[in-house]
Amino acid sequence: MRKKPSNSNKERILQYIQNNPGCYLRQIRNELDLSMGSVQYHSYQLQKGGKITSMRQGLYKLHFQSGTFEDHEKILLQVLNQETPREIILYIIEQGDPTQTDVVKRLGISAPSVNWHVKRLIDLNLVDEVREGKYKRYRLRDDSIDSRYIEQLLKTHHPNLWNKWSNRLVEVFLSLSKEDK
Repeated sequence: MRKKPSNSNKERILQYIQNNPGCYLRQIRNELDLSMGSVQYHSYQLQKGGKITSMRQGLYKLHFQSGTFEDHEKILLQVLNQETPREIILYIIEQGDPTQTDVVKRLGISAPSVNWHVKRLIDLNLVDEVREGKYKRYRLRDDSIDSRYIEQLLKTHHPNLWNKWSNRLVEVFLSLSKEDK
């Protein structure tokens, strides 16, 4: 009889999901260098066994450790796991109430792309769009999201992103202090 290795693919996938809440199958496959069939099978077994839960967001099926996150946290982690929506949220925190033009310049994407991503963030009740004359300004929705809470989720569940973003904030503060002198 063959002995099971102590670090089976199922355990590796569970560990990855615990360390990367809101991850999706292709992401797991790429990071762990496994076949898609293996990732699908083991994630199904983990979900069936109650170790993980999943939620569908558009084309993605996102995975979380069972009993760890509330629904609003899952939504926020899902957004933080995607580059463009995450950058929009972080830029809103960083700049206050930026205009659509500010976001376009910062992210280097087109205005229609910003509109599309912001619409999704509005639909998820994370961001509000405020019209000021001919300008659109974006801000975090006060009743459902707190910048300190986002920072804590980044620190805890995406430490590499947190380090990158906190370094960016330091650079902003340093450039502001140089302008004051």
